[in-house]
Amino acid sequence: MNHRERLLELQSELHAHEAFWRPSPFQVRRPAWCEAHPALADAVLGLDEATLDRFIVDPDAVRAWLAPRLSAAERLEALCTVRQLAARDLPPRDPRADLFIPGRKLAQIEAFAAHGPATAAPVLEWCAGKGHLGRRLALLDRVPVRLLEIDSALCGAAERLADGSGVEQSVTCGDALDEGARRHVRGHAVVALHACGELHRTLVRHAAQDHAHSYRIAPCCYHLGAAEGYRPLSREATLALDERALRLAVTETVTAPRNVRRRLARDQAWKLGFVALRNELEGEAVRSFKPVPASWLSLDFVGYCRALAGREGVRLPAAVDWDHWLAVGERRRDEVRRFEVVRHAFRRALEVWLVMDLALGLEEAGFSVQAGTFCARALTPRNLLLLARRAA
Repeated sequence: MNHRERLLELQSELHAHEAFWRPSPFQVRRPAWCEAHPALADAVLGLDEATLDRFIVDPDAVRAWLAPRLSAAERLEALCTVRQLAARDLPPRDPRADLFIPGRKLAQIEAFAAHGPATAAPVLEWCAGKGHLGRRLALLDRVPVRLLEIDSALCGAAERLADGSGVEQSVTCGDALDEGARRHVRGHAVVALHACGELHRTLVRHAAQDHAHSYRIAPCCYHLGAAEGYRPLSREATLALDERALRLAVTETVTAPRNVRRRLARDQAWKLGFVALRNELEGEAVRSFKPVPASWLSLDFVGYCRALAGREGVRLPAAVDWDHWLAVGERRRDEVRRFEVVRHAFRRALEVWLVMDLALGLEEAGFSVQAGTFCARALTPRNLLLLARRAA
């Protein structure tokens, strides 16, 4: 199946089943699909905690459970199954070069470096951070590397780490979204490991004019830079996605420690408790919920709700049964977790559709493109990679 066929078939399935994934269970008390599929609604609400915990880390178990209950599940799995890209053997790293790289990040860099051909062109690491990936590729293929990074502190760290490494490196401190950043692309093998949202899309958006030697892009955080909605990269993409839908594609917490998942569950229960209280006071409505300052989450539930009420202009009565609203939030969280089992069944389909749109955008710009995975999900759920070289 080529990229166009995969995109169009995913697009058709997502259009046909949008009632299952567009409404967020956090925003609506009971998704509309429950009325049309009462047996599925009863089944998800009947899931026990142990099964839910297993589903968080095992998407295959989710698909196996859903397949007899939701006809789209098996079709989506087939459409989302992409090949693993061919890897090359890498010589051992100098351990001294790894001292400042966290273990998971180091493994991602090694996997990314291995999945792509050697290049004689100079490397441009897009949104480079401290430049760990660019230095690895420069040492591996003995080519010069340029790092583009907006954070001046990270630029300084990149320069210090390059000292004595034997890498021919230059650092440009600048915004990848500025028009001037595009001049660095010409003639370079551009690499972008988890450049977020519009930071990776801008490479594809301008690929026809920027004259890169090649691109190697592992996308991430598709919602960033899309506050006004998703702007497709290819002519074939017609799926209308808002920021909330784009967030769905990256909601997996498979790599998050258990204590982090517990904290996220508590935070969600508090938010839902406050939403229920506000609805009781002001009437049922779907309202936006802006990010909560991290410092508020160190408060207790009462302090958290009072802080939110002040920000949102909610007038609280003199007496509030806080234990009741916390219990309501926890019950709603339990319902939301179960309804999300169905919604989350579509997140990989959304992600693969987004990556196919990137692939088609590059093909329309005159590049030959391969799409596939470069590592296991356990290392990072954002394991899709595009390899693009200018077509002969």
